Amino acid sequence: MPIGKVKWYDAGKGFGFVSNPGDEDVYVGKQVLPEGVEELHPGQRIEFDFAAGRRGPQALRVRVLEEPKARRPQHKYQPEELHSMISDLVTLLELKVQPDLRSGRYPERKAGHQVAEILRAVARELDV
Repeated sequence: MPIGKVKWYDAGKGFGFVSNPGDEDVYVGKQVLPEGVEELHPGQRIEFDFAAGRRGPQALRVRVLEEPKARRPQHKYQPEELHSMISDLVTLLELKVQPDLRSGRYPERKAGHQVAEILRAVARELDV
């Protein structure tokens, strides 16, 4: 049985392709995935049997050889958008939060909650 790497797999459509060393790529449908495996991930190594189909080679049996590699989270915002968010955040902190703190009190609950949500979103984006 050849060993190949998953080129791509679309779980929504239920199929994908795996590289076949020395030959053309092999079609992999969800019906041949092992029990408990819902999808394959790019770069994942699998072992498979295949046969010639109408449109090219098709996998008949698949055995997953390695778990998918953890994917690094992607940035949600472009740097320019994040810059704008941080600029607005600084202005919001200076105009709404700092005056209350300077007066010896916390900002109103609703305003504090909104600022905290923005701070968390910026922190998540910077932590990626």
